[in-house]
Amino acid sequence: MAQNPYHQLESEFKRLYALRSAANLLRWDATVMMPRGSVEQRGEQLAVLETETHTILTAPKISRLLDRAHANAHGLNEWQVANLRCMRREHDHAIAIPSALIKRMAKATSVAESKWRDAKQQNNFSLFAPHLEELLKLTRDRSQILGQALKLDPYDALIDEFSPGLTAAEIDQVFATLSHRLPALIQQAIDKQSTETVLPITTNVATSTQRILALELMKTLGFPFDQGRLDESEHPFTGGISGDVRITTRFSVDNVLSGLMGVLHETGHAMYAQGLPVDHRDQPVGSDAGMALHESQSLLIEMFIGRNRAFVQYLQPLLTRFLNASGAEWEMENIYRSLTRVRRSAIRVNADEVTYPIHIMLRYELERELLAGDIKVKDLPEVWNQHMQSRLNVTPANDIEGCLQDIHWAVGAFGYFPSYVMGAMIAAQLMEHLRNDYPTLDEDITAGQFTGVFAWLRQHVHSAGNKLPATALIHDITSRPLTAAAWLRYVENKYLEQA
Repeated sequence: MAQNPYHQLESEFKRLYALRSAANLLRWDATVMMPRGSVEQRGEQLAVLETETHTILTAPKISRLLDRAHANAHGLNEWQVANLRCMRREHDHAIAIPSALIKRMAKATSVAESKWRDAKQQNNFSLFAPHLEELLKLTRDRSQILGQALKLDPYDALIDEFSPGLTAAEIDQVFATLSHRLPALIQQAIDKQSTETVLPITTNVATSTQRILALELMKTLGFPFDQGRLDESEHPFTGGISGDVRITTRFSVDNVLSGLMGVLHETGHAMYAQGLPVDHRDQPVGSDAGMALHESQSLLIEMFIGRNRAFVQYLQPLLTRFLNASGAEWEMENIYRSLTRVRRSAIRVNADEVTYPIHIMLRYELERELLAGDIKVKDLPEVWNQHMQSRLNVTPANDIEGCLQDIHWAVGAFGYFPSYVMGAMIAAQLMEHLRNDYPTLDEDITAGQFTGVFAWLRQHVHSAGNKLPATALIHDITSRPLTAAAWLRYVENKYLEQA
């Protein structure tokens, strides 16, 4: 007996899931394990996989099945209805983009990523510049085609690929609020902290030792090592798939806390991926609800959990035990002050949580101007430095600290950056409700008990998969639309009011 249209679609999307899973692991391997000289071959492999998934999604058969399944949707349950909506969205996105452009983009990003690494290593932007030019050209074509097909502004079409449902207008509203409040808030926090003594943590610790501690932290948080692993890369990231999550961090011999915070951040991503609904793992509805929500989960663990006193009380004895750390610089209060020090700095990934949104807003503005042709690629280093000076009163020492510091543009991720700040806003709204539902949160964190935190996140966030757009899910959980209000309450209380 032939399957009904919906179940035939499930079978087709299960094939897509397998192909995408293979591509994800190839990308992880390219960053972590692959010999640098193999970049061309890997680009060809990824281009074939991308083209094949695109061919499946755009086949006339899928269009017919979607139409028939929608016509008979009355027999579907709520998860199946949501899955059908996600399938339609993927199909509409794919059918708008010519397969030739998909292939060109896959090959271009594979080469550009490798050239970006070379440029960063040699502090030579010119090595990367022509590849960025090519990616901008391809991205403009993609955004125009996708925007026209989806009846969206071209830049909204790029945002929608990473954070479905979000628009530049909504982002601009949040960014306008932050731009109005942050300059004074940053200065007030710096002034308040100026009376505090913070001893620099200068002890050098072997990265192998840091790794042992990182693994212990991940284990305590609940990371399932039978379904994932930790490695190192130039730019920390989370890859793989639900059920096989690969995270990386970057350890520094003379900056232990940076590597550990990176581990917390990526573990937040990984726990979200591992917590997605298992019954729908190989279907679109079982995927994450976009990168703004994904970033909310990493920032909630790194910033809201990892950089509070309760967590530092738990962490400090581990530093003594694993790193043999001792002395005044390793006392609990000094560690906390180091982790929450507000300072104007050039590097995004090392920025404190108060100045961090400035880094993202700068990139958001620059990438829109690059795509519009208002900035020429050759002028990017100079324009970047000018923006940093005007926004944070900091001038990067070189392009490594400036326009070469992030990998996103090298992999074609235009429209991604806003998800970091929108993720912080989501995390703040979620954290208010988590604290309200979980009055012993700080006591449990101090004791190294994180099961309650992740149980709450599993129930309210992770298990929802892609059943609802992120903004709708947050409204359901918090009974409020997404705004900057909760985040501002959080940072004002933490940095201006707490003793």
